[in-house]
Amino acid sequence: MSDAATDSPWAPLAARVFRALWIAQLVSNIGSWMQTVGAQWLLVGDSAALVTLVQTAASLPVVLLALPSGVIADRFERRSVLVTAQFAMLAVSSALAVLAFLDALSPTVLLLLTFLLGCGTALMGPAWQAIQPELVGRERLGQAAALGAVNMNLARAVGPALGGAVVAAAGAGWVFAFNAASYLGVAAVLLLWRRPAAAAAPPARNEGLLAALYAGRRYVWNAPGVRRVLLRTLLFIPGGAALWALLPLAASRSLGLGSGGYGLLLAAVGAGAVGGAFLLPRARRLLGANGILAGGALVFAGVLAVLATVHVPGLVALALLPAGLAWIAVLSTLNAAVQTRLPGWVRARGLAVYLLVFQGGQALAAPLWGAVADWLGLSTCLLIAGGAMLLSAASVRRWPLHEAEGINPTPSDHWPAPPLVFEPGEADGPVLVSVVYRVPAERRAEFRDRMRRVARSRRRTGALSWGLYQDGHDPERFVENYLVSSWAEHHAQHHVRLTATDRRFEEEARALLTPGTAPEVTHAFDTSAGPAIPP
Repeated sequence: MSDAATDSPWAPLAARVFRALWIAQLVSNIGSWMQTVGAQWLLVGDSAALVTLVQTAASLPVVLLALPSGVIADRFERRSVLVTAQFAMLAVSSALAVLAFLDALSPTVLLLLTFLLGCGTALMGPAWQAIQPELVGRERLGQAAALGAVNMNLARAVGPALGGAVVAAAGAGWVFAFNAASYLGVAAVLLLWRRPAAAAAPPARNEGLLAALYAGRRYVWNAPGVRRVLLRTLLFIPGGAALWALLPLAASRSLGLGSGGYGLLLAAVGAGAVGGAFLLPRARRLLGANGILAGGALVFAGVLAVLATVHVPGLVALALLPAGLAWIAVLSTLNAAVQTRLPGWVRARGLAVYLLVFQGGQALAAPLWGAVADWLGLSTCLLIAGGAMLLSAASVRRWPLHEAEGINPTPSDHWPAPPLVFEPGEADGPVLVSVVYRVPAERRAEFRDRMRRVARSRRRTGALSWGLYQDGHDPERFVENYLVSSWAEHHAQHHVRLTATDRRFEEEARALLTPGTAPEVTHAFDTSAGPAIPP
């Protein structure tokens, strides 16, 4: 394949399974947007806060379930998790349709069932994101993330308009019924996918739910690149959420449109996003990731200002086109950034934290914007949201994304087996690992500096505590100590969790050792509860 074809934004579609899932997901996303229009329009005669609760009900489950869902996706076969989520959402959407046809769908029941659908989305999200490298390869994750955003926005270009027309012509029950049927396509593709055995069987570990949650939190906390992606997401999403939360109110109150007109406004956002996919490769080359984040926030600020001050539907629709472009550019940049920084053993949990920030930001911001709109008025609320986006753009200079060229999350099984005189049990521990180095005087400052990155590596992969000590009797002798909770955790460090980046950090520090010396590693077991070596 030529370089031009490889760099094409559509290159991941050459992968058969990715292409089939992309098409099936497009149909499902169209159904979801049709349902969103139906749900919001059933409530549009009520208060602004109640309308925005539809978005909250759909997003809040991610806040509650994203981290447990990430653990599930890392510990169980991801295809089975995805299929289970599809059939669960099929059942809930069917219940929505039946109740709508019976005219028994009260606002409370509507929001409750929307919440349950959000639970299915929360269960599905980390597993869906985590299988992307299997489908397209790490080198095309950026393009795959952009195509995922194109999928959502293409659905936004079709689904709302179609949903608005169906609601106006036949009622909300039919959009709920279509959404229920749309889950069958994704389930069928997943069931037919012959996933490689090595990928289908996650590493066997006996860690419990809380231990797995802590391991994921520990990794993210000690990965500066991932933390910076989360910060940039947190700075963009609340202001961006105002557009989706308040657009139905702007359509009905400021522009005097019905459900069909509202669907066309959403279609304009989607059309802008689809068109933006063609511009993204050039934009990345010209602006870089941080330029896209700043430019996208500025565009969103301008669009929110137009929505607050302009009351001509045609002009508003034109203004929404660049909003779609900015949305896909920013989200695909953030998604690709977090994907490329996560190793396989913790990928779903790391992505769950990202989805928690992304969806949680929308879930918490939407009712806030609704309350501000009821209090200060819709136009003032939109201008305040635009100001938040200006602050987001300005903050890129202070908190940019870190460069990812030096990050390689490929597994690296480079630690030799410990030469122990007995075989510990998995639960034995805590384990104190000590590594002795000899460093000449002229290299000690640089050695300590390089060991800071080694320290983050140890903590990411399982260390509860870490320290580097210089011998008071022999200043050339340094002792690195780190504590791991159990032998099973340390075994996972050896054979599952280390990456090529971790290996590079170790090699760069060890290059400063006294010539002719090598690190000396020992393992000590806690004996406070009894002897470590069996009698």
